[in-house]
Amino acid sequence: MAIIQRKITRIDDQLPGFTPARILEIELEHPLPTISAFDEKKGSRYRRAHCLVRLHTLPLGLVELKFDQDKLNPDEYAPVIWWALNKQINEHLQQDGLPPVTALTSNGLPGSSIPLCIEEREQFLIDAPFVSVIVSTRDRPEQLATCLSSLMALRYPHYEVIVVDNAPGTNVTTDLVQKLSLNAPFIRYVREDRPGLSWARNYGIMVARGEILAFTDDDVVVDPYWLAGLAREFGAADDVVCVSGLVLPLELETPAQFLFEEYGGFNKGFAHRIFKLSMKNYFSEMPLYPYVPGRFGAGASMAFTSDFLRKIGGFDPALGGSGPSRNGQDIAMFLQVILEGYKIVYQPGALLYHLHRRDYAGLCKQIYYYGIGTTAFLTKIVLENPLRLFDLVAKVPYGLFFILSSRSPKNRKRSKDYPKDLILLERKGMLYGPLAYVLSRRGLSRIRKELLIAEDYTNPSTTRDGPASASQQP
Repeated sequence: MAIIQRKITRIDDQLPGFTPARILEIELEHPLPTISAFDEKKGSRYRRAHCLVRLHTLPLGLVELKFDQDKLNPDEYAPVIWWALNKQINEHLQQDGLPPVTALTSNGLPGSSIPLCIEEREQFLIDAPFVSVIVSTRDRPEQLATCLSSLMALRYPHYEVIVVDNAPGTNVTTDLVQKLSLNAPFIRYVREDRPGLSWARNYGIMVARGEILAFTDDDVVVDPYWLAGLAREFGAADDVVCVSGLVLPLELETPAQFLFEEYGGFNKGFAHRIFKLSMKNYFSEMPLYPYVPGRFGAGASMAFTSDFLRKIGGFDPALGGSGPSRNGQDIAMFLQVILEGYKIVYQPGALLYHLHRRDYAGLCKQIYYYGIGTTAFLTKIVLENPLRLFDLVAKVPYGLFFILSSRSPKNRKRSKDYPKDLILLERKGMLYGPLAYVLSRRGLSRIRKELLIAEDYTNPSTTRDGPASASQQP
């Protein structure tokens, strides 16, 4: 704890140029607004703004704006947006069958009719599939309340929200869900006493009624069209069993939050992509493909077909349980989708905002566990299929370059002020990852044996180790 405390006291010195950023959205379909440097909700004045630019509600990209005065007029920032995103603007207009533009003014880009992208989305929502949204939580009522409030405002016709209370220490989650469900009966409460995200999600899978199961975290705010963006993409191609979405920071108030974005964050870009195993163009772009499943999406915004999750037995508790390898279950699931011959769709229109850790000590712990998860999930796939080792060994030279070189795609965007502490913690976690997974897997075997013994005295036809079959669901 003393080492972490010293790191906290040094973090401001390591980022001498840091200033908080106001998080804003700008919709180009309407006349552009005047932007204030003062945020009334937070009671803070800012010197810069981190702006998501949207057209017809769909995200195009991010633009950073500077405040030289208290307000920024549209005529001042419209050219900045145009310079940064003119290609994306015209590509979107072309997809909607609209003529290109040569500039962006304060009037925005209003149209005389409903854009094609919105028409297609509304047509999909007429007969949209039923979706179960699974949110795992533990004693964080304030964050959960904000998350559930945004989920209650989804523009989606048929869905349920399952709140999985994971090894709670209090009744705060129960009380909150009971209160909210009075006006929102589609919110359901269940409890999983075994600590760990995989255990919680697997119990959510077991009780879910949807044909599509969407997962998010209790520290997010979802966009009203988040669920529509995920669900619609299951029809984008054959054999799509997973869809992931865009995750942006909910705030950038502290150096730790800024550093997490510099580390890589959860943002996977603004281009719609379909991933599958045999994609030669990705091998040139990503030489480690497909063993970089972090590029496929983030666990805070992902959805799967219920059939696929139940067929494979859900998430691996050896990665997302209470053992040493408490991370990597999401990327392991993404990779399993690809290796089994299915497709993943990344849809940036499925947007949500994530509350990054505010304190540096929390960030250090997060980066360390991410390092563990990176090599723990690779250990998992080798143990389950030893032949994969030959493919992985061939990628070791580039893998070392990817991890160690400041010129690699992983590291080249980091500033000179990026703390060496975080780099060392991640690498330390990577070194420990294989052993951590083996130890976690042994611990899981003991838990399963205890469950089998207990079930002999209760109901031997029921299991809570992973998703139940349809006949076993409550």
